Amino acid sequence: MNRKTAEIVFTVGVVVTALTGMASAQNQGSAALDASLRGAVERKDVPGVVALITDRDRVLYKSSFGVADVSTGRPLTSDALFRIASMTKPVTSVALMQLVEQGRLGLDDPAEKYLPELAGLKVFESFDAATGTYRLRPASRPATVRHFLTHTSGLAYPFTSATWRDFKPGAGETYPFGGPLLFDPGERWHYSTSTDVVGKLVEVVSGQKLEEYFRQHIFAPLKMDDTSYNVPEAKGPRLVAQQWRAGERMDGTIELQKPQLGLTIAAPIGGGGLASTAEDYGRFLRMLLNGGALDGARVLKAETVALMGQNHIGAVSVPALKSALPRSADFTFIADGRDKWGLGFLITADQVPGKRSPGSLSWGGINNTFFWIDPTRGVAGVIMMQFLPFADAKALAVYDAFERGAYQLVNAER
Repeated sequence: MNRKTAEIVFTVGVVVTALTGMASAQNQGSAALDASLRGAVERKDVPGVVALITDRDRVLYKSSFGVADVSTGRPLTSDALFRIASMTKPVTSVALMQLVEQGRLGLDDPAEKYLPELAGLKVFESFDAATGTYRLRPASRPATVRHFLTHTSGLAYPFTSATWRDFKPGAGETYPFGGPLLFDPGERWHYSTSTDVVGKLVEVVSGQKLEEYFRQHIFAPLKMDDTSYNVPEAKGPRLVAQQWRAGERMDGTIELQKPQLGLTIAAPIGGGGLASTAEDYGRFLRMLLNGGALDGARVLKAETVALMGQNHIGAVSVPALKSALPRSADFTFIADGRDKWGLGFLITADQVPGKRSPGSLSWGGINNTFFWIDPTRGVAGVIMMQFLPFADAKALAVYDAFERGAYQLVNAER
């Protein structure tokens, strides 16, 4: 063997050894994730889980464990359909930002310009929980499109506000998005029906219903063929059962929820309702990691994606929220009182060792489905479970272990 041939053989050997080592490390990372998720199911912490990790180019990990229905033991498969609830919100936000890109509305336009029912919004001046009596006053400013994209509109949910939970409107009073405002638009952040307003803006400005608009402008270009509000009958057997913890306080064993949601959603809203798979939602996240494009299809400009990931609530911060209903536990965020909100996403403020980078985007759905996007590391993850209450301690522990395992896998691969 001459010297040149020997050098080539040596170089090839080094490369093969490196690749073998990389594959071995990746396999170890995948095996560790498998063990963690399988263990959670075997301990009956959660009935089933599907999890996926992606970088900008491809899926790095995908697995499923447990059952899709605790009453029948139907196995959970990686192509299972989950009702992703508030993970619908980022999709709705992307849809509206497409229209903003086209100049069809502006972020600082008063939303009442497009939805007249938002004119003359009222704010709670007082509310007596014991008697239900209340006083309202006019809002000091109109709520803008940006306020609704950032949950700073003053709206709420019955499970995030005891006032909304107990409020009963007087004769002749109507509130199309749930109730009077808790505060003047822009003053605070409060998780709310705001994205339902965003969905209505999409419909009014585009002239299309949400299901139709999403399919044409987001799902079809991204090949998200399993994502929809209304699940086709042929795909019904893949839909995971709705489940919850037993007991008035939802702190017992996990059982079937009654009644079960059907395959159809009578009136789709922007704030929730989509069914999707980990694979499909992973494609949505990969599009965002790639600045609005995936496999040659562009759904947003790169600068729009960057804009969505910036702080749009200024000095206001995202606080922990105390739940007003058993269907959700109290829920906190990565850095209570420091995290921010973009146009459709929570923005992580701090680096937690072994987890996502500052500037990462995330949210979840009430049935304990969660995702995060880490533009700094070029990685995203989605984990799907299907039971109440939201922010269940055992579900959050599974999510935490999955995220830590995801970064161990990514670090091993790189």
